[in-house]
Amino acid sequence: MTKAIRSVRSFTEIAEFLAQETAGPTDDFAHSFTETVDGFRISIADEVVTSDLPDALQVQLATEMLVRTMFDVLRDTRLEMLSDRLAWGIVHAFHRVAGQLDGEADKAALKVRDLIRDADGSEVMMGELEEAQTLCQSLDEAREAVACMRDHAAATFHSETGRPWSSPRGSLVSGKRTASVIAAQDFLAARRQRRIDQHHPQAPIVIFSGGAEGWHDHALIWERLDAIRARIPAMVLATTAQEKGCDAMAAAWAASRNVRLVAFTLNRKLGAQAGFRRNEQLLALCPVEAVVAQGSGLQSHLARGVRAKGIPAHFITLANQREAASR
Repeated sequence: MTKAIRSVRSFTEIAEFLAQETAGPTDDFAHSFTETVDGFRISIADEVVTSDLPDALQVQLATEMLVRTMFDVLRDTRLEMLSDRLAWGIVHAFHRVAGQLDGEADKAALKVRDLIRDADGSEVMMGELEEAQTLCQSLDEAREAVACMRDHAAATFHSETGRPWSSPRGSLVSGKRTASVIAAQDFLAARRQRRIDQHHPQAPIVIFSGGAEGWHDHALIWERLDAIRARIPAMVLATTAQEKGCDAMAAAWAASRNVRLVAFTLNRKLGAQAGFRRNEQLLALCPVEAVVAQGSGLQSHLARGVRAKGIPAHFITLANQREAASR
């Protein structure tokens, strides 16, 4: 296999590059690029393949090179000002594919559930069930790998620009049970439990909400979150999931610190009450701490709720941002 080539601009970078190759892939890549299923397929129309996942270190280096090269080739040219836009698009491409795979995996999981419900113990049905389970596991495996690449590309974007990357957007048991049905049920239970852990975590929860407009100093946001994490290493961050501004900065912080993030999006069916209902959901998590950055009436409403419940809180204003910038 051909090794990825990365450009370097100083002896320091050469030393860092050699150290990285010697040390091997990071834990995230080593975990995400470990096979979890014997026969791999990401479409029913595809043939099952048994080849290995790509080498974790080579993928890690290639992902970083992909982003850095865009800055390298445009540096000191009249197109240099476009390098961050183009590199942002590279990261977003990984993000979109990861999202697509996640959606496809959810559909495949529903298919497995339906087959379990209708399982009659026949050989044909068991074969179809095993194929559907393989597809679902394969899609999960692929999604984890691409998401890992996305996160590393985002970290590279941040190291080049000094700004965090952010997205323009982030179930009756049958009596006719066979070994195949039991395996499929165990698989779905494990997958469902993983979702529960992600969306209803038991670890200490810190809630975060901030305005979408007027905020540009992510360092101020990151400093506050770093201070909280220093005291609560096992924290989970729950945000109001806005696509820009403070929430996007907080999401980028969580990705860079490997902190689990729970994004509470709006339930559009609730209309004008959607934002207030989301605030109530955040407060119902019994958070151990809160960070509220100046924004709209929704942030003011959340701040009042935080004070009423006596939750230890940090309130950040745009004036704080200006003061930090003047130092």
